[in-house]
Amino acid sequence: MESVSEAKVQTGPLPDPFGDTRDDCAVIALKHVTREYAGRTGVVRALADASFSIVAGEWVAITGPSGSGKSTLVNLIGCLDRPTSGELKIDNVDVASMSATELDRFRADKIGFIFQQFHLIPYLSAIENVMLAQYFHSMTDEAEARAALERVGLGSRISHLPSELSGGEQQRVCIARALINNPPILLADEPTGNLDAANQAIVAELLQDLHGNGHTIVIVTHDPEMAGLAQRKIALSHGKVFCHPVGGPIVTLRR
Repeated sequence: MESVSEAKVQTGPLPDPFGDTRDDCAVIALKHVTREYAGRTGVVRALADASFSIVAGEWVAITGPSGSGKSTLVNLIGCLDRPTSGELKIDNVDVASMSATELDRFRADKIGFIFQQFHLIPYLSAIENVMLAQYFHSMTDEAEARAALERVGLGSRISHLPSELSGGEQQRVCIARALINNPPILLADEPTGNLDAANQAIVAELLQDLHGNGHTIVIVTHDPEMAGLAQRKIALSHGKVFCHPVGGPIVTLRR
């Protein structure tokens, strides 16, 4: 497998992250977003004054060490949390002031999640796990769920339980589940973290295919190889965001 070195975080003045992006072009837009939590010893600022945008069809990797604010940022982009201050727009809708119920519905419509830990229901088959995402979207369509599994190469495994699937196959079920409601954004949190090299390559190729078909992909990863597939990196350090320029090398993971 090819080796990809992590890009260095810029330490000098950064260009305005909104300078080259019209607000109506950004599928994700943060302006001066801060997230604070109450800790035992005082207020913890997990994300500090973050401003950047991601346009439709872009593939962006979010990188940074543990404790840098990646999980906080993912929860905000994924509409699992709301900022303490600042403006957060998803698909040109300000979600910062939404109620929990409104966020739940909006999240189901706009974001497909791919998790490191899979989060499959153990007593449901592959197709039933995919259809579960449809159920929370107030509709089910077995033919669509079957087509989603066929798209990720699991047409012959639709009746298998998660325990009867390999780790790579379980992750592909997760990808099918994320795609089933046709969301504009795919949010992948360490999607290859629990996979061997061969299955990492399979998942990477699936993500490349999805991106080539116009999906907006935001991937959180510690893996420099996976980060190297993205068009752009957003690095976090101690809650601060550093945006790398567009145009870095794009690599291919090989089996």
